[in-house]
Amino acid sequence: MSPLPIPAPVREMEGPVSAEILADIRERRQPVVMRGLVADWPAVAAARQGDEALCAAIAQGGSTRPVQAIAAKPEEGGRFFYTPGLTDLNFIRGKGRLETFLGDLLRLAGRDAVPAMAVQSEDIGEVIPAFAHANTLGLLPGVRPRIWIGNRIRVAPHFDVKENIACCIGGRRIFTIFPPDQTANLYPGPFELTPAGTPISLVDLSAPDLDAFPRFADAQAAAQEATLAPGDAIYIPYCWWHGVASLDDMNVLVNYWWNDGEPKGIGGGYEAMLHALYAYRHLPPEQRDVWRDLLDYYVFERSGDPAAHLPDDAKGVLGPPSPGLFARMRGTIRDALAR
Repeated sequence: MSPLPIPAPVREMEGPVSAEILADIRERRQPVVMRGLVADWPAVAAARQGDEALCAAIAQGGSTRPVQAIAAKPEEGGRFFYTPGLTDLNFIRGKGRLETFLGDLLRLAGRDAVPAMAVQSEDIGEVIPAFAHANTLGLLPGVRPRIWIGNRIRVAPHFDVKENIACCIGGRRIFTIFPPDQTANLYPGPFELTPAGTPISLVDLSAPDLDAFPRFADAQAAAQEATLAPGDAIYIPYCWWHGVASLDDMNVLVNYWWNDGEPKGIGGGYEAMLHALYAYRHLPPEQRDVWRDLLDYYVFERSGDPAAHLPDDAKGVLGPPSPGLFARMRGTIRDALAR
């Protein structure tokens, strides 16, 4: 079997990013590396001085509450994943002070066979407000940033039901990114047991097993990849799969998740998909075909606006979105589920 192709490089840009440039990036719906986007942050300057200076910059002013951390045994090779048989996760969770976690990372730096350790997705404004005040991204003033800290860890490909700008503060990270249409070729794991909410790919990007996962060759052909250094950022579009490998003993990332354009009060797409599995997946094939056609007509509007022929007062759930409409729909769904 021929070797897998090297992923194409993610498109890059340098220089300031204005609101207009960001709007253009988002409209293209492709990942983009923004070199030097946060190079002027004090935390990035501290990272250039070394890991101790970076930890001091993170903990300036102290933390306000305990944080949750995860850790995997050294033999896991830094990969947060499943135990054999996919019956459990291969890491443990615990809570403690952020300052203690940072001290542990510094103490283990440079050693061989150390556990994989990470603090993930902590709200910066809540936990380290002084850091949040000193390091800001003007492009997204209304979005609350989150911080990710760890050593040489590997996060399996997964997707977020949001748009994302991830900013590398300390250490280097490799992002391997796949478009949503590659889901079948990434072999997602269970819904019920996930490291962080949505399913993860079962393929080990560092050593893909094509005997077990032959379609991954197609995913690899569609992949894009980028290595971020401190000060760089990457835009990841809505629901694109991405795996992340942290390359250094101390890696810090700040990310911004947001969902522009969603009407207030709208239901969650991921939760609706779970309900669709419950309602449609085990029907006879001919019935599923009927529901696929109905969903294409009413939800995905493959034939245009399904309410275009109705008077405004008769459109009901097909009318313009509003918090009131969504509230009524939630009530209808609750009543239906209670039957």
